Amino acid sequence: MTSHQSTQTMKPATAAKKLGVYLEATPAEFREGVVSRAELNELQANPPQWLQDLRSNGPHPRPVVAAKLGVSIAGLARGGVTEPLTTEQIETLKQENPEWLQRERATQAEVRKEADRIKKKNAERAESRD
Repeated sequence: MTSHQSTQTMKPATAAKKLGVYLEATPAEFREGVVSRAELNELQANPPQWLQDLRSNGPHPRPVVAAKLGVSIAGLARGGVTEPLTTEQIETLKQENPEWLQRERATQAEVRKEADRIKKKNAERAESRD
């Protein structure tokens, strides 16, 4: 008995998200087709020039912008950043270091500190049960 496995495909938006690129900046043939799991793996393993350029220069999607700035996606919105940014624009923001960015970075640091505290507390609790 042979099992026939269908090829897994995904929408271009899903593939762009997994690749960490802004969909609207990708080539038309990428946006208009479907991407198989094998194609996605190939793009990740051997990125073509357009993908390398997008990853290094942008425009970047919000999750990437937030990570590069060290803030949350909600923090970007509170700071008024709603559009994708290029690497150059991100670097300019870092240089200018506006008040909202300082505030959001501080908030993000507190969130990480609290997450670490909870993680340690849970680990200690689990250890004491053993």
